[in-house]
Amino acid sequence: MRPVSAQSEDAPPGPGLAARLDRFYHQLYRHFGPQGWWPGQTPLEICVGAILTQNTNWRNVERAIAALAARGLITSVEALERVPEPELAELIRPAGYFNVKARRLKDFLRFVREGFGGDLGAMLAEALETIRPRLLAVRGIGPETADSILLYAGSHATFVVDAYTRRILGRHGIAPGAGYETVRELFMSHLPRDAALYNEYHALLVALGKHRCRPRQPRCGGCPLEGL
Repeated sequence: MRPVSAQSEDAPPGPGLAARLDRFYHQLYRHFGPQGWWPGQTPLEICVGAILTQNTNWRNVERAIAALAARGLITSVEALERVPEPELAELIRPAGYFNVKARRLKDFLRFVREGFGGDLGAMLAEALETIRPRLLAVRGIGPETADSILLYAGSHATFVVDAYTRRILGRHGIAPGAGYETVRELFMSHLPRDAALYNEYHALLVALGKHRCRPRQPRCGGCPLEGL
């Protein structure tokens, strides 16, 4: 599988940020290969996972989603919304902050029902510039969660920024200390508006952050971005 690219894979290095980001992407792709993200079977499962993964690791999210799936509750917005909030909180306990996340799930499900008649597909089919601000207005849905939902469940060309992304860029002297929207715009203004590219790029940055660019004691020797 050839990587999606902002430029030709054999494009000569250029002085600009667009060329540098493109080289980052290809080096990461060569090193890690395609990541096959997001880990979810349906758009609803991806949306639920995007909310549950706040402030926890993915293994805990998988346990919570498995508990929901075992009860047949992740098959539709309606089925999940019918679950009483205390019961929902217990089911997602493995994800941590379960009472808060149960409220956030309920608020998201209510948003889909009230705004789109419970049709998640209709919500995801809205234009990015229309649905993103509406989603950000839902309590508990911040930019990273909103963009994860829109990119991975809705295939919208919106770049997801997380702690891995900011750490990796900062260590390479790119926008150190910049906020979410600044970093998101940096990617989106220097790369093509391509959901497949954004999907793979974000997943590759996560892989680098997990395996090498750690908060403490980073493994810089042999890093695929070494020297870039």
